[in-house]
Amino acid sequence: MEQPTSCARFEKGMELLSKRWIGLIVHRLLPGPSRFCAIESAIPISARLLSDRLKYLENEGIVRREVFPDTPVRVEYSLTEKGRALEPVVRAIEAWSYRYIDPSCE
Repeated sequence: MEQPTSCARFEKGMELLSKRWIGLIVHRLLPGPSRFCAIESAIPISARLLSDRLKYLENEGIVRREVFPDTPVRVEYSLTEKGRALEPVVRAIEAWSYRYIDPSCE
């Protein structure tokens, strides 16, 4: 029996969300804008990789990067409308993990 092929859009969405750290970054930005250092301190990720993932999310239209001309320069990251639309997905995964993932992993 032949397996049906997945929709290309669904595959792209799964690829995006399954990229390491993406889900945690989106989860971290759900409450509102955050500075790079705040994201970095909340997620065990190197600065270089975090910067790479934020640029990827910005290119995908999920994250907005806003530069404030303060001294020193202040940069904040926030979710775009497209990024905020991921909230139900992220919250569903969060609820599922609290229900089914062994708490000893903490």
